[in-house]
Amino acid sequence: NLRGNEYMKPKSRFLYPPCFTFQIYLYEFENFQGRRMDLFTECRNLCEKGFERIGSIRVECGPWVGYEQQNMTGEMFMLEKGEYPRWDTWSNSYRCDRFMSVRPVRMDPQDHKICLYECTNFEGRKMEVCDEDIPSLWSYGFQDRVASIQVTGGTWVGYQYPGYRGYQYVFEMGPFKHWNEWGAHHPQIQSIRRVRDMQTHRRGCFEMTA
Repeated sequence: NLRGNEYMKPKSRFLYPPCFTFQIYLYEFENFQGRRMDLFTECRNLCEKGFERIGSIRVECGPWVGYEQQNMTGEMFMLEKGEYPRWDTWSNSYRCDRFMSVRPVRMDPQDHKICLYECTNFEGRKMEVCDEDIPSLWSYGFQDRVASIQVTGGTWVGYQYPGYRGYQYVFEMGPFKHWNEWGAHHPQIQSIRRVRDMQTHRRGCFEMTA
């Protein structure tokens, strides 16, 4: 098996607590068949590791975020602890089966808190969410246009459509003044949820449903 470096490199722009454990297994074919690559840190180009295609994934310790293209670009795929036997189990948009780079997600142990803004630079109507998952922004009286975001607690993942469907966007601690900063082409988010992991949030973690 190919093995990644055990610890994060300081030169990475993504910073993680030194005590946090990450581990993910990438398989060449569906249903965990073929060659396997073990990673403990980010990989910006899976082709350089000899993998032209990823058919299935098993997350042992996470969470992680995968990307459609090299160097953490393109469509995002949120990967929490569990098994993903084929590409459409990690892609909510069902548009792309390409998976070319991956990194751990930075986790913060404090309570989750996020503020969504209608306009860029934290202007216009806003919606503050504290320690709650929102399957539909419309049902809470907020529009689908989200042009900037401020995360002051925890890690979140937003979705293009209600019910946690469509393109996924990961929001770690910090400001996002423009939707381009989270990799979106349009300021559209219609559902949002917390990313929880037993290593940081002992009250439980998000459970994937069939």
